[in-house]
Amino acid sequence: MATALAAKKAAPKRANGNARDPERTRAVILAAATAEITAKGLGGARVDEIAERAGVNKRMIYHYFGDKDGLYLAVLEAAYQLIRSEEIKLDLKQRDPVEGMRELVQFTWNYYRLHPEFLSLLATENLHRSAYLKRSKKIRELHSPLVGLIEDLLQRGAKTKVFRKDVDPVELYISIAALGFFYLSNRYTLSTIFGRDLTAPDSIKARGRHLVEVVLGYLRP
Repeated sequence: MATALAAKKAAPKRANGNARDPERTRAVILAAATAEITAKGLGGARVDEIAERAGVNKRMIYHYFGDKDGLYLAVLEAAYQLIRSEEIKLDLKQRDPVEGMRELVQFTWNYYRLHPEFLSLLATENLHRSAYLKRSKKIRELHSPLVGLIEDLLQRGAKTKVFRKDVDPVELYISIAALGFFYLSNRYTLSTIFGRDLTAPDSIKARGRHLVEVVLGYLRP
C-alpha cells in the first residue's frame, strides 16, 4: 500500500555501527526493516539492504533477531505494540462512553491514514495467512487491554442507556478497523470505479466523519 517514496521518508537515522547502545541499535534496525518490507514486501526485502538503511553490519541483525524471519516477526510485534500503546494514551476509561467511542473511531482512522506502513504490514502478513504472527508469544497480550477498554465503554454506555446491550467488543473493533482499512487500501481503484477522488482532503475528512456516524448509529439503543 505504501509507496517506495513513503518508505524512504520513513527510513531511520543510521546507527553508525554503535553496538554499545543495543536498544537504539535494535530500534534503528527495526525501523529500517519496516521501511524495506513496506517498500518491497517480505519476499523482496533483503537483509543487506536493511543493514545499509540502518547503517549497521549485517551480522548485527542476525545477532539481535536470529534471521530474516525473526526480524520480520519483531517488526510486526513492534508495529502492533506502537498502535496499542497510542490507544492506551486515549485514556478511554475516563471518558464519557459516547465521546470515548468517538475518540477511538477517529483515532483508528487517523492512525491508519498517517501510518500506511502499518496497513502494508497487515496486508503482507495476511498474504502469509498470519504464519509469522502465529509464532508471537506476546501478540494476544498486546491486544487484551484494547478489548478491555472497548468492553468498558460498551458496558458504561449500556448502563446509561446511550448504547445498545450485548455488543461484542471484538466484533465492534473489527468493524471499526475494516471501515477504515478497506477505504484506504482500495482508495485508488474505488476512485477510478466511481469517478470520485477518494484521496482528496475533503473526501478523507468526510470518510472520517462517516465512520463515526456509522459506529455510533449502530450502538444507539
